[in-house]
Amino acid sequence: MRAAGKSTIVTGAGNGIGEGIARRLAAEGACVVVNDIDATKGEAVAASIRASGGQAQFVQADMTRHADVQALTARTLELFGRLDVWINNAGWTHRNRPMLEVSEEEFDRVYAVNMKSIYLSAIHGVPAMRANPQGSSGCFINIASTAGIRPRPGLTWYNGSKGAVITTSKSMAAELGPDGIRVNCINPVFNPDTGLAAEFAGGPVDESRRARFLATIPLGRFSTALDVANAALYLASDEAAFISGVCIEVDGARCV
Repeated sequence: MRAAGKSTIVTGAGNGIGEGIARRLAAEGACVVVNDIDATKGEAVAASIRASGGQAQFVQADMTRHADVQALTARTLELFGRLDVWINNAGWTHRNRPMLEVSEEEFDRVYAVNMKSIYLSAIHGVPAMRANPQGSSGCFINIASTAGIRPRPGLTWYNGSKGAVITTSKSMAAELGPDGIRVNCINPVFNPDTGLAAEFAGGPVDESRRARFLATIPLGRFSTALDVANAALYLASDEAAFISGVCIEVDGARCV
C-alpha cells in the first residue's frame, strides 16, 4: 500500500482525471476526500470507492471561494485527523479561439479556477500540514498542463494560467521546503475523454481533430486518467520523499 493512511484531498474529482487519481490513491490505502462542485458526480465517485473497499468521503466545495476551501479543509481534518496530500486537479478553460475573442469573464474564470484555487489551497492547507508530526508534513500536487510549457495557439489565456501554476509550484516548493512540505506538478497532454476536451479542441472531438492532436505525441496515443493517477501516486508516496519543485510531463514526449 503505497499511500496507506495518507489523508488526501483531490479537487475536481467528480469525473475524468480527478476521479482517476482519487480511485488510484484509495486503492493504495489513502483516505480520500473527493471534492467537486457537482455533488451528484462527487457523491457517486466516493460511494463507488467505498463499495470497492476504499476509504472516501465527498465534500462539496467551489475551489474559487475562500469560505468553501476553508470548510473543505476543516471537514478533512474532522474526518481523518490530519492532512497529508492536497491534489489540485480542478481546472477550467475557455474555448479554443483567437485570444482577442475571449471575454473578460472567461479570462477571470480561467485564473480563478486554475490559479486562485491553488492560492486558497495553500492558505488553508499549509497550516494543517505544518501541524503534522515533524518529518511527515505533507505535499501538494498541482495538475498543470503541457500547455504551460509548450502552448498551442487558440488557448493563450489558459496556457498562461497553467504556466503560472508551474512557476508558482516551484516557488511554493522553495518556500515551504523548510516546513517539510513538498510541492510538485504534473503536466498531462491532451486527453479526449475529459469533460473539457471539446473546449481544448475548439469543437466536438471528431476524427479530424483527434488526428491533429495525436500527430503531436511521439508515443502515438493520448494520455489517460490512469497515466496521470500513476504519476500522482508516486509523488504522493514516500518513494518521492526527496522530490520537490519538479514537473512530470505525462505526455508521450509531446514536450521534447
